[in-house]
Amino acid sequence: MKEIVAEEFEREVLESDRVVVDFYSTECPPCEALASKYSELSELYGSDIRFLKIYRQQSRSLAEKLGVKSSPTLLFYQDGEEVGSRLSGAIKRSDIVRNLDAMLTPDRVSRIKSQIRSTTSEFDVIILGGGPGGLTAGLYLGQSKINTVLIDPALPGGNVATTHMVSNYPGFIEPQPGYMLSHNMSEQAKANGTVYRSAVDITSVDLERKEVLIDGNETVRAKKIIIATGTTPNLTGASGEKELKGKGISYCATCDAKYFEGKEVVVIGGGNSAVEESEYITRFASRLTIVHQFDKLTANKQAQEKALKNPKINILFDNEPRSFTRDGDKVITEAENVKTGERTRLVSDGIFIFIGMKPNIDQFRDKLELDRWGYIKTDDEMRTNIDGVYAVGDVISKKYRQITTAVADGTIAAMALAKEMN
Repeated sequence: MKEIVAEEFEREVLESDRVVVDFYSTECPPCEALASKYSELSELYGSDIRFLKIYRQQSRSLAEKLGVKSSPTLLFYQDGEEVGSRLSGAIKRSDIVRNLDAMLTPDRVSRIKSQIRSTTSEFDVIILGGGPGGLTAGLYLGQSKINTVLIDPALPGGNVATTHMVSNYPGFIEPQPGYMLSHNMSEQAKANGTVYRSAVDITSVDLERKEVLIDGNETVRAKKIIIATGTTPNLTGASGEKELKGKGISYCATCDAKYFEGKEVVVIGGGNSAVEESEYITRFASRLTIVHQFDKLTANKQAQEKALKNPKINILFDNEPRSFTRDGDKVITEAENVKTGERTRLVSDGIFIFIGMKPNIDQFRDKLELDRWGYIKTDDEMRTNIDGVYAVGDVISKKYRQITTAVADGTIAAMALAKEMN
């Protein structure tokens, strides 16, 4: 693996056979998460493909010329032409491998794969998930000198990392950007000794044996497991939703609202998330229509009052989406009145869906005792029905799901676990 500067790009990249280039930055958690994977893959594929790194801050002109807008970004070149798909952000090993394999013959790929050796790592505690609950548990366990690893298929932070502003986290007079709050939590846990395996593919989880297989080749073993896997957005079930995800339909206002400056959008839902995020989206959008299945909003009163006074927001009550389609640059929401059956066609530039969340427990759902909504049941010290397995945060059965309640769960689980292990 070699680091180059912008002036060397043409010779080292465009005049070479096969190259992968990592545009990285300093003080960049996604870059740190990528570094070990990039290094390991350079050892495997290095005799066939050149692995290069470019410090993005010192090569801004080149990055801008190539359209590189975030760190890290991986570009793949073959005979001077860019090939495969660009990768950026929380880059997974499997996505890098897919691009590398496409640059080689099947026979050569097979020989390289035969060199891969499985590894095993031993820890005291595995934390599955890096939201506020998991990060807080990592902080407390680290301070207790308990060898802890946090495993996350994305980057640490959970849903908080994509929340625009957090206005009710204790200790901050002014609202805090969600990404910054989650970043600080992550850095604090890391500074106290928590080890990270982030942006990985979780191949399998064995709760009884306390083993997690990541990226298909590293087995992580521990004495205890804390499940902090959080939730993901519910789908409407309307036709076209899956096909238009990321191509007109979004579930994250913080991520995508900025792309709708002066445009019209539709929001599905009428609870706290839908109404509060609608208020944020109108900072950019010129007009917003909320489609809600009931005859009144179900968000908190303060959020409702702000939405109802916002001249950019229109509300279509008693309606549910039936289909989403694309027509050129526009996306079409066909909504049906649940009382009359009347259909309404809403033409917009984008659609945001906020209709609640579901717990991320598909890999071990049948092993745990769940409530009727599918959330994990725990006792008052966050223990599940499986010995040595705890659960915290939004994934557990409880009345309120907030950052502060997740932090409390993580604290309780870590203290109970530390007392048991020491």
